[in-house]
Amino acid sequence: MLLGTHTPKLDDKGRVILPAKFRDDLGAGVVITRGQDRCLYVFSTEEFERVHERIREAPLSNKQARDFLRMFLSGASAEKPDGQNRITVPPALRAYAGLDRELVVTGVGAHAEIWDAAAWNAYAESNEETYAEMEQEVIPGLF
Repeated sequence: MLLGTHTPKLDDKGRVILPAKFRDDLGAGVVITRGQDRCLYVFSTEEFERVHERIREAPLSNKQARDFLRMFLSGASAEKPDGQNRITVPPALRAYAGLDRELVVTGVGAHAEIWDAAAWNAYAESNEETYAEMEQEVIPGLF
């Protein structure tokens, strides 16, 4: 399970070092794709295959399913960490997420997210007040 918040930097070649705590799950290879809220999703290759199988079950006659499939898969890039545990974030994905040098990488259970640090800080600040009330609406009976 991927957990926590980390603050690596994007180097001049568009590479980011995977957080040490994520290397067991992501070290064999990852798929990076467009996330929602202008972040990037990072899946292990195995988890991405599971997600892809679930997406494939959606009927192509459903416009929302087609739109999601297109956006999710058209931006996907398979990457293999190098000897220093860096993965390359392709230029199109860097542009999509507005990534600058300062990043935030969050563990979100089965996947990680890469955010531009300023975008993450704005997102977290704007959602902090409603966070305490969400569980009743989003996940009834959680607490």
